[in-house]
Formats: sequence, C-alpha cells, structure tokens
Amino acid sequence: MDTGRDTAADAQLTVDEWLSELATELPPSALDEVGTSERAVLLDLARIAAHRSHRTAAPISTYLVGLSFATLPRAERLDRMRDLAKRLDVTPGS
Repeated sequence: MDTGRDTAADAQLTVDEWLSELATELPPSALDEVGTSERAVLLDLARIAAHRSHRTAAPISTYLVGLSFATLPRAERLDRMRDLAKRLDVTPGS
C-alpha cells in the first residue's frame, strides 16, 4: 500500500549528493580540498574507529584527523592519513 511517504532508503542521499549539499554551507572550495583518495582513507579511518571502539568515535576521529593534517600539502596529508590508518587497523589483542 502506498502511503505517499518516502521510505528512509528512498529519502537518503548518496554520498556525493550529501557532500554537495553540505558544501553549500561550508566556505567556498572546502569540498575541493578533499579528493576521492582522501575521502576513501577518511572513511577507512571511520570504519577502523567504529570497529575498535564505540561507533560514535568514528566522526570525532575523522574530524580530529582533518584538523591535524589540514595545513599539510595534499600529497603529504594523504600519505600521513594512509600511514595512520595502517597503524590503527590492527586486530585488538594482537
């Protein structure tokens, strides 16, 4: 039966749609500062944080990583984030 309402899945934006909407609320070119490789490693860091600790640590962790590496040149920033993800992506107790 059609209730006329969107389901949660229907109403959910894609990552790119969400980031485009978010970008309208951020300083100009903010989205340009994060390439697809950086997005991937930030998502990886969020996954690692969510699996190794309480899930709410994921957004806070990625925010802190962004703040910490924001002033680095893009290539160095990406390398540092990848290195961090490798160091943190360990099985607990190993």
